[in-house]
Parts: sequence; C-alpha cells; structure tokens
Amino acid sequence: MLKFTHVDQRYPDKRAPDERKRDFEEIYAPFDPERGAEQAERCSQCGVPFCQAGCPLTNDIPDWLMLAAEGRMEEAYERSAATSTLPEVCGRICPQDRLCEGACVIEKSGHGSVTIGSVESYITETAWENGWVKPISPRADTGFSIGVIGAGPAGLSCAERLREQGHTVTIYDRYDRAGGLLVYGIPNFKLDKAVVERRTRRLEEGGVVFKLNFEVGKDASLEELRARHDAVYIAAGAYAARALTCPGGGGRGLIPALDYLTASNRRGFGEVIEDNNRLNAEGKRVVVIGGGDTAMDCVRTAIRQGAETVACLYRRDRENMPGSAREMIHAEEEGVTFEWLSAPAAILGDADTATGVKVQRMTLGAPDATGRRRPVPAPGQEADFSADMVVAALGFEPEAFPESLGAKDLEMTKRGTVRVTLACRTSIPGVYAGGDAVRGASLVVWAVKDGQDAAQTIHADLMAKAETQAPALEPAE
Repeated sequence: MLKFTHVDQRYPDKRAPDERKRDFEEIYAPFDPERGAEQAERCSQCGVPFCQAGCPLTNDIPDWLMLAAEGRMEEAYERSAATSTLPEVCGRICPQDRLCEGACVIEKSGHGSVTIGSVESYITETAWENGWVKPISPRADTGFSIGVIGAGPAGLSCAERLREQGHTVTIYDRYDRAGGLLVYGIPNFKLDKAVVERRTRRLEEGGVVFKLNFEVGKDASLEELRARHDAVYIAAGAYAARALTCPGGGGRGLIPALDYLTASNRRGFGEVIEDNNRLNAEGKRVVVIGGGDTAMDCVRTAIRQGAETVACLYRRDRENMPGSAREMIHAEEEGVTFEWLSAPAAILGDADTATGVKVQRMTLGAPDATGRRRPVPAPGQEADFSADMVVAALGFEPEAFPESLGAKDLEMTKRGTVRVTLACRTSIPGVYAGGDAVRGASLVVWAVKDGQDAAQTIHADLMAKAETQAPALEPAE
C-alpha cells in the first residue's frame, strides 16, 4: 500500500516524436505484465477512493488495480467490464488528468497519480488477447424491440446493456461505419480504429442489428421508428460546428474541424477523398483555432500529414486551456507552436480561400462562470498570421433535432439539447435520450454512462409494461 513512496509514476513507453509523427499509429506501447502490475501496486487502496468519485462511471478502480497488482487479470477485467462497456476506449482517450487521476490521493500527496487509464487499457487488452472478452449472452427473449439512433459511444453502450437483458436491438446510423466520433472524429494515433471495430463486431455477433447509411428524419421519421419499436433511444450526438463570428468566419476557406478529421480518418481507411487538396495539410502552413481536445487532434493530424508549419491559436493562456494537458505536451513534442492569448479577429483571404488569420492579442480578466479567467482584448495589439490552411476547432453543438428527426413534439432546452428527466426519459412516451444530444459536446465517458443509465431505465419501463399487460391468472376452483 506504500509502494508509491519508492516506485515512480510511469506511463507505458512512448514512441519518440520524430518516429511517431511520420505515421498514425498509436503513440504508446502497452504495459508488459511486470510494469503493469508494478504501476497498479502504487495504489494506496485508500479508504475513500476519490478516483472512483472522479470517474463519471464510478468504476471500481481500487478493486481492479488490486487484482491487476496480484496478477488476477481475468478478475480485474470482469470487475472493469461490470461498470463500463468501453473500458479500453476510455483508458485511451479519457482526460484522466481531469478525472480519476486528477482526484487520486497519491497525486494530491505529490507522488504522481496511479496511471489509471493506462492500467485500464492494459487490463482490457490482456483480456482480448486471452479470450476473456466473451460474446454477449442475452437472457431469455423478452419480446421487446428497441431502436437506437446513433452508433456512437452512447448508442453502443445502451445497445449492449439492452441486448444482455434479452431485448431485440436495432441501431440506426447515418454513416457507413459504426462508432460515430470514435471512428471519424478521433485520430488513429489516439484510438486505433480496430479497437472500435472489434467492439461493434462483438455487438453484431451478439444479435444487435446495425442499419448503416440510414438517416433518421430522411429514411424514416422518429414517429415511424416508434411504430416499429417498443422504445427508442436518441444518441445522435452533437455534430454541428460552432460558428466563428469574426469577419471571414463564414467562408469556405475556413475548414470545420470535423470535416478535416473525417477526411483524414477516411483516408486512413483507404478511401478517395473528394476535395482532397483542401482537406490535406501536406506542405502547408496550418493554423488551428481552438484550445480543446479537438484542436489537439487537428494540429497533431496536420503534423502527420506533412504540414510545413502548424500553429495553434488560443484566446486564454496555457493554465486555462480546456483540453488535456497531456495532449498539449504531445503536440509540442511533435513540433506544434502555441500562440497563447490570441483570438481570431478576422480570417484573411476571400470567400473560397483562407490566406491567414488576423489575431487580436488578449489579456486575462476576472474569472467567468467556469472559473477560468475571462479573455479581454489588449487594445492596439494585433498581428497577422499567414497560412495556407485554417481550421476552426471551436467545439460542437447539437443539430436541430425536432426538425432533423421529424419529431415536432420533442421538447428541447434553451441550449438546443433534448430535454430529459434524470431517468433519461424525453417528453415523448417511450422515447429516451442521452450523450451529446442531451449534454452538448462532452466526453466519451459521459456518453458511455448515459447509454448504460438509459438502458437500465428502458429495461425497467418495459418490464413494468410487461407486467401490466400480462393476463390475470384464473382463480383456482
């Protein structure tokens, strides 16, 4: 329990920047058994597990760390999988420094947190290698059918838990591959697509039906899906890019981050990309606007595509950046330049081509509602950044769901998200929602939680419905 006092925090070996920036392979090697157990042993097994409280899924982190430290890897996986449908995904892409690892008691004591995310991935990868990840084994068929709109983490998680209960589940998704942003929005160097594909394949082999290239609102309305199914779960995500309101922000020369990342990921699948020159950073001077994890994905993708230079403009300073500090360090190692306290005042060029960004330098004022200091323009301090490619990574908003889903009675919040109760129910009977459709653009781990929570509610509601519909027993004579 005191091993953290003499064993240093260590993450898995990371490939050298000059090597990793030449390809899209994941940058971390997996833990070997000795190193994985050693790092798991650093957990102090404290009486109040703040790491668990810091995890949206309230994963049993101390338990599976203890099991991994003792070499009981299959049990560790079973404990991990009991609370998470995508542990190896969350282990790779969760901002652990802001969640479980940031809450770790050892971190607070100054010894460096347990490398929780890396051990989580190590446990699950070991389980896959040894065949411990079993096929879905549904309970007895309930006779109920559920339609899930969206094959991202919220939809996949909900579908898995419902299928385990014996329900028939169909997932509808507009894209040609299941996974949502896990497939098209996150680069391979953070999350290899094979990791997502084996999860979706497991669902399919377990009886979940995927209807891809199917856009709800066009190929069928929400009302039509309600007629097909006993319940519907909306997990359509948040794909609408936040607008850049400065002059030139509406031109075609400004590339939305998701368009750029999707093109890169499709290129990785071997597809021919329309408008390839516009969406490829090779040989270009690239400027990315934004300071979140999506911005880090864009700058690091541009480096790998062979950009001449890559700069990231962010309106606050390093300490107030919303993205993962770990991702920012990776980007700096790979050659990205950060321009702090820099907000776009205008996109230079014409309607079709961006030639640079006029930057307004900022200072930091009083904290805003999030607790971060508010950026304030510094009078008379402007600069021009020349560029051949400008990418806007300002985050995402939900789409106009009542119209896009063909569901005029679906109640929305002022933020444009689907309004739900704490139990994931919407204003329409038998329709549930979660993930980014409810939260706005958020973390994958919250989408997983919402999907699992919704499955629990849907199952309970359907079982209650079954009881009320069951014929009364004739009294014995």
